[in-house]
Amino acid sequence: MLVISCLNPVVLMAQTPTTDYKKAVSFLYNNLVNKKVFNANVPSVWLQDSSGVILILNERNKRTYHTVDFKTFTLNLYFDHERLAKLLSDSLHTQIKSNDLPLQNISKPKKDHFDMDYKGSAYHIDLKNYTVRRLPPSKGNELESASPDGKWIAYTKDYNLFIKSTLDGSIKQLSTQGKRKFEFGTYYGWSDIIEGEDGERPQRLSVLWSPDSKWIQSYICDLRIAKKMFLLDWSIDTLYKPKLLSYYRGSPGDTDMVRMIPVFYNIESGEEYIKYQATGTHTNPMAYEWSTTPNTIFQENAIRGYQAVEIHKCNLTTKQDDLIYRETSKTNIDNFSSNFIEPWNKIICTSERSGWKQIYSIDLSTKQIVPITNGTYYVNDILRIDTARHFILFTASGKEPNRNPYHQHLYQVHLKENSVKLLTPEDLNHDIQIEPGNNFFIDQMSTVQIPTLTAFRSIQDPTKKIEICKADVTLIDSLGYQPPQIITTIARDHKTVLYGALWKPTHFNPGIQYPIIDQTYTGPHTFMFPRNFFSALARSNQALAELGFIVIAIDGMGTANRSKAFHDVSYKNMGKNLEDHRLSILQLGRKYNWIDTTRVGIFGHSAGGFDAGHAVLEYPDFYKVAVASSADHDFRMEKDWWPEMYMGWPVDSTYHLVSNITMAGNLTGKLLITHGGIDENVNPSATFKLAEALIKADKDFDMLILPSQRHGYTGKYNEYFTKRKWNYFVEHLLNKQPVWNIDFTGTY
Repeated sequence: MLVISCLNPVVLMAQTPTTDYKKAVSFLYNNLVNKKVFNANVPSVWLQDSSGVILILNERNKRTYHTVDFKTFTLNLYFDHERLAKLLSDSLHTQIKSNDLPLQNISKPKKDHFDMDYKGSAYHIDLKNYTVRRLPPSKGNELESASPDGKWIAYTKDYNLFIKSTLDGSIKQLSTQGKRKFEFGTYYGWSDIIEGEDGERPQRLSVLWSPDSKWIQSYICDLRIAKKMFLLDWSIDTLYKPKLLSYYRGSPGDTDMVRMIPVFYNIESGEEYIKYQATGTHTNPMAYEWSTTPNTIFQENAIRGYQAVEIHKCNLTTKQDDLIYRETSKTNIDNFSSNFIEPWNKIICTSERSGWKQIYSIDLSTKQIVPITNGTYYVNDILRIDTARHFILFTASGKEPNRNPYHQHLYQVHLKENSVKLLTPEDLNHDIQIEPGNNFFIDQMSTVQIPTLTAFRSIQDPTKKIEICKADVTLIDSLGYQPPQIITTIARDHKTVLYGALWKPTHFNPGIQYPIIDQTYTGPHTFMFPRNFFSALARSNQALAELGFIVIAIDGMGTANRSKAFHDVSYKNMGKNLEDHRLSILQLGRKYNWIDTTRVGIFGHSAGGFDAGHAVLEYPDFYKVAVASSADHDFRMEKDWWPEMYMGWPVDSTYHLVSNITMAGNLTGKLLITHGGIDENVNPSATFKLAEALIKADKDFDMLILPSQRHGYTGKYNEYFTKRKWNYFVEHLLNKQPVWNIDFTGTY
């Protein structure tokens, strides 16, 4: 007997249990922090009188405010919570609970008072007498700038720069050539949106007063030849035609960009000095810092192409520039920063000139550069420079032997002794906040597997400390949560150790083979390893794993925070940034038989979205399913600085060769491309252009446009995208029927 089945193939697919979706939702970041996990990241505010610090602690049903007294080294309640709740309830005519005080934006705190915001108004709280006083609206005006001596107010009018006397109200017009699109005393902001065909851009003010109030440094914002990028906002319910939005943004290689021309004014004489030879772009203008020497300013030139950087000392009287320092690189110069410390007659800078990011001193008189730190490790940040006591506080990774190279520690280097002291000896990652007086610090220490311990410590004697609290993970543990596993693999050079993290579902069964999903962001300006407990939760990768996947995040060669040689692997070669991901997944598959390397997915956002789209085009036989959100699919369509830093300038054929658009014909797997309709960071045009190329190549793909969203998706739109992403992997990687009606409240 012949039986013919006409059942729809989808009906034959097994459905993912709704309990898996509920469990997934319960592990989303928004449903974890201060709901199932407490004090994984403790907010703090330093008291203005340098007597202590406010620490905000969250428990399951209670938020409390504590202080550490610097003299007694004790932890105390900042105020009487019941008494303050009653005060606020009576004064604000609303019911306020003592365990949930709405103290937003605490500012100007001292032992006995602080300011706060509540429902759009500011209030002063007196803790001596427990009184509350509503504060008048702030008179701060970002379009005005007062001179250090308080005698002048700078502002712009009719595209020119003016100053007004605070003594007699008299006005001086400093510039006279200003006109629309050649505008003095201003700048063009990163997200300055213009409405309509030829609308006005937002007003901006950019002035830098000299310490003696005798000079102003500013810019001419020259828009005359600049080209715009465009957006259409379809999301306004009351409009039946889209609103046209535009903004100025240069792409790699462009010459028709917003130009920033430095200009200087002598307040007494009115002299104008326009420094046309130092013209930069609005994404990379010349940076200035005043000297305490009269008529003198320092200028830092990050030269286009990022293969050279210069520091000049400029004399505004003679109009002469003295070259203090110049650094060049055959690849690029990244992570260079400078601090002018005139009491020492030095510049303190960070540079990768040795092959590792280290701290250097440049003598302003002799121009000699001397290393302050030296070694095969990576300086993350200079946190403080104490000029009186001649020491620097900085964080660094990879200095301590046999430790994870992404875990950072706090160090102190004394310049007179040239000695580096480790202040956080525990083999953990240390997130640091320094007290304004440089005597104490808050240390939040953890790893992806060890919950956060928050401590208050002395810089002089780090063993002297108070343990403030440990993260409460009882509720998440009750759900069967296991922290991600730290993984190591070997890079494409067959010797370098790579680091990553691996998330398993709580119902993990080693007898089952799981598809593996790669969360990617190869940067190359950052890294993906979640070096602390909080960041491992914030990824929401556990949520995705609950649907039946192994999820990994790994840093291949070419990413940041290790050696310059490690970083340079991606220079002009970003099309191969996923090579180490592919090799790592294969290594993990050989090591763990519960990983199915024939079912590999990938997702990423922004530059990670480029990775995700590139994965199924560069490695179509390896990556089978990809979700690429808000991606820069072709670097020639991106903002100028980022690709020019990592792909080089001028633009050459390498841009064409790594473009997802030019590789569209390689697609054989499943690809979902998404974008926010009014994304001014990564313009959606590249996603549309990739869609056009995929159609021309007759490829099956999926696309989702979120009309009202910018670069990041929020609220309901983020939930919608999350469902689409989850279900795309469930359907095409698990071959199961997805669930659509998902409750995102996370009450599991």
